[in-house]
Amino acid sequence: MVNKSYKKYPTIGCCGIDCGLCPRYYTEGSSRCPGCFDQQFYNHHPTCSFITCCVKNNNLETCGNCDDFPCIKFDAWFGENAYDSFVTHKKIALLKLMLSDFNDGSAKNYFCLAAALLSIKGLEKSIDNCIKEIELSKIENDDKRNKTRIIKKYLQKIAEEESVDLKLRKTFKLEMILMIIPELSKIKKCTI
Repeated sequence: MVNKSYKKYPTIGCCGIDCGLCPRYYTEGSSRCPGCFDQQFYNHHPTCSFITCCVKNNNLETCGNCDDFPCIKFDAWFGENAYDSFVTHKKIALLKLMLSDFNDGSAKNYFCLAAALLSIKGLEKSIDNCIKEIELSKIENDDKRNKTRIIKKYLQKIAEEESVDLKLRKTFKLEMILMIIPELSKIKKCTI
């Protein structure tokens, strides 16, 4: 078992779940899950196949460090109705597909933002609709410009359905920050 004091990111489980985002990680009492790098984890999940493979068999910190990632162990998380909001492996695979098949060189930031903010089902629907339109329109495989335009159209439609704004915000106005983090309003002088 990897000693959690040597872990680079102690709350990241070997499977990729960020235990620090899970409410059970902060629960008081017997239902609290300490995260998979705590000895008490075995009391909650004694047969975790991810820890067995990743940590015990391969001496890795996370599955993402493995050459076989993502392996068959992740298939159950991404079946017809399976989805764990803490796990981003499927989103990364969809992002890589968008970057390799639909990027004209100008859409990397947009695709990364879409992959981070949209649901997996929404991303898959956008890609499927894009592929159908490309086939119906007989767009050549190397016509990345039109492929980018088409997938952006479908991603934007999903973003609107999911009430997501697909705009990268590099700067914030002080008023916006004060709305997000009320504690900052107590600061008399703030430079951003």
